[in-house]
Amino acid sequence: MQYYQHGNIMSQTDIRNLKDFIGKEVQVNGWVYNMRSIGKIWFVIVRDGTGYVQCVVSKDDVADDIFKLEDVLTQESSLIVKGIVQEDKRSESGVEIIAKDIEVVHVAEEYPISLKDHGVSFLMDNRHLWLRSKKQFAIMKIRQRIIKSIRDFFDERGFVLIDSPMFTGNAVEGTTTLFETDYFNRSAYLTQSGQLYQEAGAMAFGKTYCFGPCFRAEKSKTRKHLTEFWMVEPEIAYCDINQNMDLIEEFISYIVSECLEHCSQELEILDRDLSKLKNIATPFPRISYDDALKILKDKNHDFEYGSDFGAPDEEAIASEFNKPVMIHSWPHETKAFYMKRDSSDKYALGVDVIAPEGYGEIVGGGQREDNHDLLVKRIKDHGLPLDAFKWYLDLRKYGSVPHSGFGLGLERTVSWICGIDHIRQTIPFPRTMGRLEP
Repeated sequence: MQYYQHGNIMSQTDIRNLKDFIGKEVQVNGWVYNMRSIGKIWFVIVRDGTGYVQCVVSKDDVADDIFKLEDVLTQESSLIVKGIVQEDKRSESGVEIIAKDIEVVHVAEEYPISLKDHGVSFLMDNRHLWLRSKKQFAIMKIRQRIIKSIRDFFDERGFVLIDSPMFTGNAVEGTTTLFETDYFNRSAYLTQSGQLYQEAGAMAFGKTYCFGPCFRAEKSKTRKHLTEFWMVEPEIAYCDINQNMDLIEEFISYIVSECLEHCSQELEILDRDLSKLKNIATPFPRISYDDALKILKDKNHDFEYGSDFGAPDEEAIASEFNKPVMIHSWPHETKAFYMKRDSSDKYALGVDVIAPEGYGEIVGGGQREDNHDLLVKRIKDHGLPLDAFKWYLDLRKYGSVPHSGFGLGLERTVSWICGIDHIRQTIPFPRTMGRLEP
């Protein structure tokens, strides 16, 4: 609990801490979320970024000029409320404030986002204001908890944070989705992934991770795609594909358990079915690519062998399980140049993790090719410029070891845990094919 003395008056505190001040006088700084009145009493719901609280304004408890503020205040007006905290088990916060004084800081103009339904396009145009709504507040708080749990998981297990650069001279996930920019008379690209640099980090520190924005120029308008998104990417030396999958299971289970423990109120605001999240625990089902194809065949899906799974395919596969499903042993043609192959040279030692309930792929990873000559051949086979990967090839010349890693997409994970249909609500200011502002 954190609060401080404000001059010679009562304690100023956040709404989230009000339960610690029952029976005491406090000051809360915030904004009007909603108002209603019944005779000689009116109520104002105040938000402050940590929660919501109902303030009761009675004609018997405040001066006349304060009581008349009911006719002045508008949605999103900023104000300072001083009053006595009392228990109210019916309310969301568990308390309410009996107002003694209200100081108006600013009377807001007519707010464009009223407490009624609006079209998605309108809400996205006003994203800078939409973030103030109760559901968006809940989503961002859950996003924050997921970010914290990601960092805690790796920090507590001895991983070293090695930041990968945003500008790169090479592709990771193929050249068709690169954002190219002029870089002092040469071309540079916004990073698709920090993986290659984490491989360098793993050779130096054993276990590393990066966590930051990635960029994909995918011409896709689906509910699961953004052009800018955040991804956490661990990389581990002396780690094979099976050990990698073990870590992925543990990692996802940890994130979900942290959200269930710390975000129950936010998940309730979103009407999330908690029973489905409570089922997420190790072990996860593991099936091969060929096994996945059998599922699709049984469901009469028209699917060409060697293709990657589309959204309908992922949903069909996921419907067979109530946990994230791990799909491994992919035809090597479907995977990136750096993916190691099995002894048959037919399958890549890769793994995709498909979230349940139709939320699609949330993790992609695998074991990396650690043989220098084979990696040179793969780079050439993919038509990539060898010079751009000289430093990357050095990692196979100076102490190469088996190593693996993966990337988890933050926004898709937030979407799944929150139970949100569209990924654009999972990031404060989404970037898509048709949106560059606000």
